[in-house]
Amino acid sequence: MTGKHQPHTHRHTIAVLVDNEPGVLARVIGLFSGRGYNIESLTVAEVAARDNLSRITVVTSGTAQIIEQIKAQLSRLVPVHKVVDLTNEGPAVERELALVKVAGIGEKRVESLRIAGIFRAHTVDSTNESFVFEIVGRSDKIDAFINLMEPLGLVDVSRTGVVAIARGTQPL
Repeated sequence: MTGKHQPHTHRHTIAVLVDNEPGVLARVIGLFSGRGYNIESLTVAEVAARDNLSRITVVTSGTAQIIEQIKAQLSRLVPVHKVVDLTNEGPAVERELALVKVAGIGEKRVESLRIAGIFRAHTVDSTNESFVFEIVGRSDKIDAFINLMEPLGLVDVSRTGVVAIARGTQPL
């Protein structure tokens, strides 16, 4: 062993308020890809039509130094109004939605329904041989649900990515 210490990487959810105009998302993604930063989840939606603003929510991982670099570089992009690291700024609510298709008959079908009930997943489509479940929650909850569905006949998964908002009375 060399005795070298590996820096700890942490998962961060970063909210970015930007002008809602063509090319902004490409510039944000370009910042990440050009510097070799990984994007684990990315969601974008208009949040203030009157002000023509959108919110980009990015989940990424890195050392404290890398996360600070990402936030600083995002802040310097011209169409960016505000960058908030929801992981560091205090309590925040994070949610993700997934549609999970499971095929099975007999006991596997019964077991998939039982587990869906435990996870409070809703059945949004059903055939004689398959279900599509809708599940909402933290990413780790969705991961656990998907892992339990794999041996029961998991066919397909579609996930929205993380959306997040700070708790309390302050806007982004």
